Amino acid sequence: MVQSSVLGFPRMGVLRDLKKANEAYWADKISQEALLEEGKRLRLAHWKIQKDAGVDIIPSNDFAHYDHVLDHIQFFNAVPERYTKQKLSPLDEYFAMGRGHQKGGVDVPALEMVKWFDSNYHYVKPTLQDNQTFSLAENPKPVREFLEAKEAGIITRPVLVGPVSFLALGKADRGSSVNPISLLDKLVPVYVELLKALKAAGAETVQIDEPTLVFDLAPEIKAAFKPAYEAFAAAGDAIPSLVVATYFGDIVHNFDVLPAFSAAKGIHVDLVRNPEQLEPVIKQLGPSQILSAGVVDGRNIWKNDFAKSLDLLQTAIKALGEDRVIVATSSSLLHTPHTLASEKKLPTDVYEWFSFASEKVKEVAILAKAVTNPEAVRAELDANAAAIKARAESTRTNDPKVKERQAAVTPEQHNRKSGFDTRYAQQKKHLSLPLFPTTTIGSFPQTSEIRVQRNKFTKGEISAEEYDNFIKKEIDLAVSIQDELDLDVYVHGEPERNDMVQYFGERLNGYVFTTHAWVQSYGSRCVRPPIIVGDISRPAPMTVKESKYAASISKKPMKGMLTGPVTCLRWSFPRVDVHQSVQCQQLALALRDEVVDLEANGIYVIQVDEPALREGLPLRKGSERDAYLEWAVNSFKLATAGVEDSTQIHSHFCYSEFQDFFHAIAALDADVLSIENSKSDAKLLKVFIDEAYPRHIGPGVYDIHSPRVPAEEEFKQRIEEMLEFLRPEQLWINPDCGLKTRKWDEVKGALTHMVNAAKYFREKYANKA
Repeated sequence: MVQSSVLGFPRMGVLRDLKKANEAYWADKISQEALLEEGKRLRLAHWKIQKDAGVDIIPSNDFAHYDHVLDHIQFFNAVPERYTKQKLSPLDEYFAMGRGHQKGGVDVPALEMVKWFDSNYHYVKPTLQDNQTFSLAENPKPVREFLEAKEAGIITRPVLVGPVSFLALGKADRGSSVNPISLLDKLVPVYVELLKALKAAGAETVQIDEPTLVFDLAPEIKAAFKPAYEAFAAAGDAIPSLVVATYFGDIVHNFDVLPAFSAAKGIHVDLVRNPEQLEPVIKQLGPSQILSAGVVDGRNIWKNDFAKSLDLLQTAIKALGEDRVIVATSSSLLHTPHTLASEKKLPTDVYEWFSFASEKVKEVAILAKAVTNPEAVRAELDANAAAIKARAESTRTNDPKVKERQAAVTPEQHNRKSGFDTRYAQQKKHLSLPLFPTTTIGSFPQTSEIRVQRNKFTKGEISAEEYDNFIKKEIDLAVSIQDELDLDVYVHGEPERNDMVQYFGERLNGYVFTTHAWVQSYGSRCVRPPIIVGDISRPAPMTVKESKYAASISKKPMKGMLTGPVTCLRWSFPRVDVHQSVQCQQLALALRDEVVDLEANGIYVIQVDEPALREGLPLRKGSERDAYLEWAVNSFKLATAGVEDSTQIHSHFCYSEFQDFFHAIAALDADVLSIENSKSDAKLLKVFIDEAYPRHIGPGVYDIHSPRVPAEEEFKQRIEEMLEFLRPEQLWINPDCGLKTRKWDEVKGALTHMVNAAKYFREKYANKA
């Protein structure tokens, strides 16, 4: 019998219930007990959704109040001493690692947070010491949650991040030099202890996620799988059976690792991302091992094409037999919205094209039945075929004018008129910027009043004129605060914008939008990605009105703020019927029109953000990565190259870990780069020296994901560290990222300290000159 399986389910709830509960707890509006009870309620609801859909293998320990990797840090007692010594409650210690803690006399920053592979989800990096130890927490979370489900009558398959991936995704703490993978011998016995506890609780099988298998692995990481899984095999029947899960790529290049999993019950592979790996993987399985076939997309929202999935599944069954195949999601459904049933305003002709998490679990169950008895689900198969056909034939998808414009793009359109030295000479004269110029990344706090007024406007409760007047007042406030802070380049604060991608998508042809399709990005932060359904074009200016008004009341240069083409693509749910490079070029042409219009309306500093450029990088080196970087860089240049030399182009990136594709960052030819950097080691900036980077850069000087306000001395220390790697005339001073999630008192306090620190160095280096 073919079984069905889900690798993980979204955590937030149908109405972002977890977000609201977490934030209420952080604001001291609900108790710890109330928060934990809400978590339990959500877990039970999510298990029931999967059970009612007919899924055979339901995950547990996929729920997290902040992040699943952070959960592992805590229940393996790998918490750095700077948190444990504060004697916080376990829950507050957990949140302190995720978002920092600054109250009750405790002041600790958050741990570093980076993207989970090539997704927009952020995980908290395990941060390890030279004298690192591990031990299993009392009553560990995976056991508690398994028993919780068991008590409700649902036997689950607990999910753990595997020991090799947990260490490979970690880093040495500041002041430590330990290679995380060298700690494997200390960590594996704790995994065995946990697996034994799960077995004692009644768990028959455990899902061990080893997603690092899709990478090009360093030899010492590759070699670590053998001793780790030999230790599991040696535990024999004292631990549950194991299914080793990989996702987000193929594992063909790491087939030499698979013998390490010979004692595992099964292997899971992502057949959405790499269907061509199916037959090679089948040949590598042991004589009784099960294949978990990930055919339902855990990363996108398009309805599964049952006919294509069934072809893959039949191939697997023909080779292995029905009892050795599990129909599964390609990855956790963490990356998809909760349910399509919440969407009441989607156009009727596209509604049937989509499938969110609650619908995907049904797809998994239907496919498991259809692969052996299609007549039992004939109505579902026929409805699916009709939806796939309707999308393929829809007139929404093709716009001849967009295709004509793309065909007419020339190489010259990708290049600025002059090189950087010539441009900067004009910009320096035009903008009158000081040494160590200060700015922010774009957004200011999205207050409850802003959200209320936007909601009223959306519902038609206030007029467009009333809403415009409200937005002008918010811009007035943002500009006046920047006057007080004495920043050097202003932003208008983006009060009119709901999200940095959604806002633009709502003003472009080719998109559709949801009302409740929220996806967790990190912690309590959720995004609602728009959906690309057809060719993209700009019918009218999108940001000119607000930027022009802000510039008219500003004492300093006003920065126009746009989201770049790669990020608009990556942070949407893209089409799957057209290559992403085509969609990205369409976005670039639309943004090029906007950039030119901003300049024509007096905006001479324009920031085109590309925080998703690193995220979109293919996980392995080679031709796919080279091709991606070529079309991604060309799209950015196409969007930004239409302005005069005197107009300064900025771009923002998340994270400074781009040593392995620095040539592409340089090739963007932006005049100023700003990068998220405050929680990274400043030594990562060494690449700018090694590559003789000629243009300007603003490494973030403080963490905007945390509510804590760093002291002025912290800013000075960060800037001093940066000056070891960057020239004074090259360095801009700015936060890590936008400030929309922060409160005004936090923003004012932090920016005051930031500006004072910049002025200190400005005076110091002016005296030297």
